[in-house]
Amino acid sequence: MSKIDRMSILGVRSFGIEEKDIQVITFFTPLTVLVGPNGAGKTTIIECLKYATSGDLPPGSKGGAFVHDPKDAHETDVRAQIRLLFSDVNGEKVTIQRSMSCTQKAKNYSFKSLEQVIIRMKDGKKVSLSSKCGELDREMISALGVSKPVLNHVIFCHQEESNWPLSEGKALKEKFDSIFAATKYIKALETMRQLRLKQSQTVKECQVELRYLKQNKEKAQQIRETVATKEAQLMASKDSVQAIESQIDPLENRLMDIDLKLGKVMKLDNDIKALNSRKKQMEEDNKELEETMEQVFQGSDEQLQDVYQNHQRTVKEKERRLTDCQKELERASRECQRLNRVKADLLVEQGRLQLEADRHNQNIKNRDTQVRSLSSFLEMEGYDRPPFTALQLESFNRHTSQRLEQEKDTLYQVLADLQEKEQQKQQSIDEMRDKKTGLERTIELKRDLQGKKQQELRNVRTDLQRLEGSSTRLQELENELTKVERELQSAMQNSSIEELKAEVVELQREKAELDQKQRQLDQEMENLNTHTTARTQMDMLKKEKAEKEEQVRKIKSRHSEDLVALLGHFPNKRELEDWIYSKSREINSTRDRLTKLNKDLASSEQNKSHISAELRKKEQQLASDEEKFFNVCGSQDLEQDLNKLQEDLEKVSKQRAMLAGATAVYTQFISQLTEEREPCCPVCQRTFPSESDLQEVIDDMQSKLRLVPDKLKNTEQDLKRKERKRDEMMSLRPVRQSIVQFQEKEIPELKNRLQTVNRDIERLKSDVEEQETLLGTLMSEEEMAKACLQDISLMDRYLMDLKDVERKIAQQAAKLQGVDLTRTIQQVSQEKQETQHKLDTTSSKMELKRKLIQDQQDQIQMLRSSMNETRAEKLQLSSNMQKQQQLEEQCVEFTTEIQSLTRDIREAKEQLSPLSATLEKLQQEKQELLERKRQRQEEGQEKINSIKEKVKAIAMFERDITRYTDEGKGEYKEQKELELHETNSQLHEAEKHKEKINKEIGNIRQDIDTQKVQERWLQDNLTLRKRVEELKEVVAKHEALMKEMGNMQVMQLRLERREVDRKLEDLKKNRSIALGRQKGFEEEILHYRKELREDQYDKADEQYKSKMITMRTTELVISDLNLYYKALDQTIMKFHSMKMEEINKIIKDLWRSTYRGQDIEYVEIRSDVDENASAGVKRRVYNYRVVMVKGDTALDMRGRCSAGQKVLASLIIRLALAETFCLNCGILALDEPTTNLDRENIESLAHALVEIIKSRSRQRNFQLLIITHDEDFVELLGRSSYIEHFYRIRKNQDQNSEITKCSIRSLSSYLH
Repeated sequence: MSKIDRMSILGVRSFGIEEKDIQVITFFTPLTVLVGPNGAGKTTIIECLKYATSGDLPPGSKGGAFVHDPKDAHETDVRAQIRLLFSDVNGEKVTIQRSMSCTQKAKNYSFKSLEQVIIRMKDGKKVSLSSKCGELDREMISALGVSKPVLNHVIFCHQEESNWPLSEGKALKEKFDSIFAATKYIKALETMRQLRLKQSQTVKECQVELRYLKQNKEKAQQIRETVATKEAQLMASKDSVQAIESQIDPLENRLMDIDLKLGKVMKLDNDIKALNSRKKQMEEDNKELEETMEQVFQGSDEQLQDVYQNHQRTVKEKERRLTDCQKELERASRECQRLNRVKADLLVEQGRLQLEADRHNQNIKNRDTQVRSLSSFLEMEGYDRPPFTALQLESFNRHTSQRLEQEKDTLYQVLADLQEKEQQKQQSIDEMRDKKTGLERTIELKRDLQGKKQQELRNVRTDLQRLEGSSTRLQELENELTKVERELQSAMQNSSIEELKAEVVELQREKAELDQKQRQLDQEMENLNTHTTARTQMDMLKKEKAEKEEQVRKIKSRHSEDLVALLGHFPNKRELEDWIYSKSREINSTRDRLTKLNKDLASSEQNKSHISAELRKKEQQLASDEEKFFNVCGSQDLEQDLNKLQEDLEKVSKQRAMLAGATAVYTQFISQLTEEREPCCPVCQRTFPSESDLQEVIDDMQSKLRLVPDKLKNTEQDLKRKERKRDEMMSLRPVRQSIVQFQEKEIPELKNRLQTVNRDIERLKSDVEEQETLLGTLMSEEEMAKACLQDISLMDRYLMDLKDVERKIAQQAAKLQGVDLTRTIQQVSQEKQETQHKLDTTSSKMELKRKLIQDQQDQIQMLRSSMNETRAEKLQLSSNMQKQQQLEEQCVEFTTEIQSLTRDIREAKEQLSPLSATLEKLQQEKQELLERKRQRQEEGQEKINSIKEKVKAIAMFERDITRYTDEGKGEYKEQKELELHETNSQLHEAEKHKEKINKEIGNIRQDIDTQKVQERWLQDNLTLRKRVEELKEVVAKHEALMKEMGNMQVMQLRLERREVDRKLEDLKKNRSIALGRQKGFEEEILHYRKELREDQYDKADEQYKSKMITMRTTELVISDLNLYYKALDQTIMKFHSMKMEEINKIIKDLWRSTYRGQDIEYVEIRSDVDENASAGVKRRVYNYRVVMVKGDTALDMRGRCSAGQKVLASLIIRLALAETFCLNCGILALDEPTTNLDRENIESLAHALVEIIKSRSRQRNFQLLIITHDEDFVELLGRSSYIEHFYRIRKNQDQNSEITKCSIRSLSSYLH
């Protein structure tokens, strides 16, 4: 069994971090006591034990609080280490070492676990195991022999969590469940329950899926048969399409040849028409051109070309001169623009220079004003009449600098005097403050000494009061000793240990018989499990046989009425297939008739569609032609509009010819009037009376001559527009003929054909509807028979399966021959459970008898220990009474010392009062001196700053004035004014030159306009000669096309094309119908094959078989899970009830022996079972609570007990849990167990702990660790013979915790 031997601590909480600060504590057996004041580090011992064994940090210590504070150690990184030497459950020595560190960061601490090592002794050698924290924790739990919850909540429970037995329900349940270690078994039960529910759901799902899988399997077979039929129909349709296509190809080739020839004929016809129109138009254009010309040039083409080129050279020369003048004008314009820019720049510069001159004059005035102001402020004479000379200004600056230095020296001297006085005052204040501080320190030291003496005096008086009742206590101990001796003698006489031992032997014999019977049942269970597979298969086969028979009956009842109505009797599969075959032949013949009718109907529909499309095309063409005709003509009378347009063209042509001749006439008239010496009117030959009249006529002719080119241009544009419109109207003559053809012949014929086709379609639709009705009736009968055929085929398979199942049943019966089939696994399992229950009952009785034996032995041992303790207490009390005289002398000595210290403190206070008043007065005088010094400094500095600012302003003005003069800005201003005058002169000359060039350009343009009329006459002659040549070419081309057109037989080609087109249309119509039927077959086949490839049909048989196997095996799994669940549940209930009974018995005994009140008889833990019926299975959940019992009433302690009762109940519950669950680990630590307990209960607790130690003293590994600050409680424990030394924990001068081993006798002498 495990126990702890020794532990060392370094750098944990208040324990030091140096090697010299390592504290080592050795744990005694059976009792180790640690004593110390609050804050000394007692609880840290338990925290270290808990961390070393379980690896869990104390509550609220995350973030490095468990390690010594780096700030307190003046370090950035602090390392801590805990080493624990203990014995494991096998008695071997083991050392655990856990290290950690805490690093101080900018705003927080960083905690980190370091090396974790376990050291064992094997074969005399040390073996180290360094591992991760989780593996190390598991190793420690295994070595100590207890679970982690027991370590945390029972053995090493922290003081802050010591009252957990009275915490709220949820937290209490979690702790008890973890202590009982029932959580994992409850989880196992829940897992089995969930698994069973899941498997049950799986069975239900399998049953549902099996129904659908069965339907899918049957549906897949039906689809395969349909696909075979559709494939045969598809092959026949493909053959028909191939035959039609072989007839279409030759016709299409012949049609292409005819279309090529007709296209060529149409092209020739269009070309001939175009040439006729062009020839006529060209003849008319030539005639119009000759009429518009004044005269036709009579020379050769070469002479006409020479005259035109000479005229062009003259025009180009004038245009060149015009270009030169324009360039000259541009140069003159650029020169004017440049001079204007120069003038603008000079004006801007002149303005800027004038602004600087004005600013210069203003700076001189401002400087003189500042000089007069500063000289008046400094009371300097000779500076009140500006302007000032350079010598005056230099003298002024020198005098100002001298005066500024004088002011600075005066201010420095005044401040130095005040600073010296301030230092003298501060020295007096420091001397007075030192005297006052010395007296205050003396008073504080004597008060501390006085407080310590008063505390020692109170302790001495308390010890004297305690010794006053010692004589009475001595008499009580004598009476108690006599009583205990009598009780011991009575207990030894009344014990029945021998009888109980005999009963235990009898129970052991009965238990052996039950064990033998249990082994026999196990053997029988094994035999039954061996034949379980065969029996299960037999059950499944019988169940399958019943299902097959039921399916056959259902099929007959479902289809009997339909089949009898169709065939007159209930057929077998062969008869039904023959009937379906004959019905299929009848359906095929009906379908063939329907197909022929549909083919004729589709042909008529296509013919209708073709006629409708052609009719729409003709109507659209008619509408388009009419719109085109209306857009050009504006009316339907083409010939009238064309004649009117021709008249307009003649008028415009004459007007153009008149304008062209007017240019030459006006030019000739003007030349005659200007060149003759005695000019006369060219028309009436009259003379002009004066030069002014002559000039008026010439001006009038020149103005008209200038207007002629524009009018001529407008007239030519109007002429071209009307010629274009005439051409468009000429091209509309074929369109007019086409409109008449459409309206009178083609469109009425197409409408008559469309009505005939509509009548044929109505007749065919009536025939198709009649055949479809007949086909629907036949197919519904066939579908009904086919639907029955699937079930009839399935029924035949069921009958064959029934024969196979009966054969397998016979085989399984042969295998199970000789096996007892009357006893099942459930019966044997039930009998086994009953035997196990009897065995458990016998074991419980035997354990109870042993417990009674142990209780009687413990009672006798307890009485003996009580008698020894009473005798030891009697001897100790007699020794303490002899120390009373010594304590009285100490009381008188402490009283005298306290009175002397009181007098010294009063005298020091009287000396301190006048010193405070003097110090306050000196500080006030120093403050007044500082204020006066500040005022004088501010006044002097303000005057100096004012002088500096004014001197700076004067210097700035002087600098600007000097810079203006040095840079010669005045002379530069006069120079720019001269440049501006010269620029104005140059600009005036440039404007005159520009105006002269503009006049010359106007004259040149007038000459060019005069030459344009002559150029137009020459161009018309050139155009006329070019058109004559083109007309000759058109006539030759027209004759060649007419010759080629006569060699082609146009009418025969058109008749042949119409016949080929009709045949080709019929064949294409038949092919379309066949392809449509073929497409339908292919889509149906693809649909059925796609449907077969789906998961539900592709592997329907395998899925059905697999799902059936899954369902049967899952049902077997559910049966086994039920057995396992019941067995585990009963085991958990039995373990829980036994442990709770044992714990409550210990709690009741400890409470009655410890608690001195009369309001509570005992306390116990109640575990209420919460059974939730979920999914048909009961799940037990234990809810724990601590109750206090008085008579027949039990009340919850939580919220009803006092603080002391709460502490005592929690302590007793932990003691009971430790005694129950710590069989391999006898360690228990109690931290401040006397908290909130009164004196009477503290004494009874001490006696109870001593009794526990007595009862467990036979265990070599039992260790009780008590931590307390109550030395009276330790003294009570010290009266027993189980403690000789204890540990005292205190803080040293560095405020680090130290552990000192002390004798229990030293505590007794200290207390007395």
